[in-house]
Amino acid sequence: MSSRKPPKKADPLAGATLVFADGASRGNPGPGGWGAILAMPDGHVRELGGRQVPATNNQMELMGAIQALKALHDVPGPVSFWTDSTYVIRGITQWIWAWRSRGWKTAEGKDVLNAELWQELFREVAKRGRENPITWNHVRGHMGVAGNERADTLAVEFALGRRPQLYDGPLLKYAVPIHDLPENGGALPEIKPREPKAQAYSYLSLVGNTAMRHSSWAECERRVKGVPGAKFKKATSAPNEAEILDTWGVPRSRWPEGAGEG
Repeated sequence: MSSRKPPKKADPLAGATLVFADGASRGNPGPGGWGAILAMPDGHVRELGGRQVPATNNQMELMGAIQALKALHDVPGPVSFWTDSTYVIRGITQWIWAWRSRGWKTAEGKDVLNAELWQELFREVAKRGRENPITWNHVRGHMGVAGNERADTLAVEFALGRRPQLYDGPLLKYAVPIHDLPENGGALPEIKPREPKAQAYSYLSLVGNTAMRHSSWAECERRVKGVPGAKFKKATSAPNEAEILDTWGVPRSRWPEGAGEG
């Protein structure tokens, strides 16, 4: 009988810097804040944070990632980056390649929102190169993951205009159990396919006390466009027509011909 023990699984954080970052805004836009925690391989922990007014939540999520990576310029080795922002992760790992090839335009030809921040984040990632790779991990927000909760607290405090005390010292004295990571390994949630829009059965309009039934949106729009107090809505079935007209308070004696009839 062999006495050999099974090999231990490799520690994914061995030699890596662990990073948590988050952003927040009080209003969208409104006063914004970001927070980040860096746990170095040598056992040193450093908290970062800042404020921007005005800012959106997405801008602060990006700023947290940017500032965290800037603070690691002189720290070689892999980075295990954790954030609850699917916007940041999908953007930097998936969407950014198409944006760059289209001159920072979306597939619809519109300007990419927060393009300057995306460009800055891309530069910070590129500086690390293949020798110092970044692994992007998703953590669900407000689910009790200590590092994420602390980064969120820092972001909110800065957004509120407060100046929280930022820790800078040894891991042994850090009160946050930052290495307690989710068991799911940081996988991104799947994107749910959009449900197809319900086909129009008809279009209803109400101008004054007179309701009308239309076969096309163009016809309905011509009647209501520029008319104060006019109402309009797409109906998906005969029962839905009846529901809409009842909601509008139209007496059944004044319903358009054919409305509500299957």
